[in-house]
Amino acid sequence: MTGNLWKYLKHHGQPFIGLLLILILGTILSPRATDGSIVFLSLGNLTDVLLQQTEIGIIALAMTFVIIGAGIDLSVGSVLALSAAVSALMLMVWNPHGPAVLQIGLAIGASVLAGALIGGLNGLVITRIRLQPFVMTLATMIGVRGFTKWLTGNVNVDLGFGDVPSGQFAELFSSKSFAITIWIVFAVIAHLILSRTVYGRYLRAIGENERAAAYTGLPVRGVRLATYIGCGALAAFAGLIHAARSHQGNPNDGVGYELDAIAAVVIGGTALAGGRGSIIGTVTGTLVLGLLTNVLRLHMVDSNLELMIKAVIIIVAVWLQRRSSGAHGEL
Repeated sequence: MTGNLWKYLKHHGQPFIGLLLILILGTILSPRATDGSIVFLSLGNLTDVLLQQTEIGIIALAMTFVIIGAGIDLSVGSVLALSAAVSALMLMVWNPHGPAVLQIGLAIGASVLAGALIGGLNGLVITRIRLQPFVMTLATMIGVRGFTKWLTGNVNVDLGFGDVPSGQFAELFSSKSFAITIWIVFAVIAHLILSRTVYGRYLRAIGENERAAAYTGLPVRGVRLATYIGCGALAAFAGLIHAARSHQGNPNDGVGYELDAIAAVVIGGTALAGGRGSIIGTVTGTLVLGLLTNVLRLHMVDSNLELMIKAVIIIVAVWLQRRSSGAHGEL
């Protein structure tokens, strides 16, 4: 395990260096509380950062698989909005009678199923019709957004409060401990799948050279299809957390989430050309973006400047990735 960790740090240490620099910078520049403690390093502030990054973090886990397989998924933000809307509609409009746990379970199941179906549609068209992933998922991004607006009548669907099922759902999924724990659990599972299973080895092989993988008899279509289904399902789960935190299903939410997720994956060292990447790197990249945003906002930095700084970080990350492109060792 120590050897694997050293190999990872040797070839993919840039995200960790970036994270360390931001932690040092944030600590030095952090304002002080009335008791003299460092605000940036306070438990409340750090857990707030984790909570704020949970949705992007979960989507980025799925995006890692897609990009390692030499694909892309631009529809995840729209899928998040669809999931949030479906969960709110299930609990408030299409309200099935029965115990609260049944109503909440049906809302969760319907939302995740909707996301998986969208992912399955992406995967089928990409593998069967051979449409480019960028084009297909761009079309899905637009189409799903329109469908979500039609489904809700282009209005927000507010969740209830208190002991009603929608209120219980919102309280559970918006709680800091639940959301962060879910992200951690998903990250551990994703890491094990990518690094310890046949599927993970197949995915890397397909991302490195799809034609060679097909010639050797690997199930290219099946692996790609499973990857897009998983991406849609995870984006939908992120939508459940989003609905609970915003206390509504808003058909206009999730815009730009796909770009934030891709940025986290790229900063984490995953090669956009496919074949190389890790879940550890993606989680690190997500934390880099979250902590950077936190440092800037603690100092009231203009949000436009924040976006420009993030753009520079993405460019630097890709440049460093290209410099180390000859190193293909993976954890």
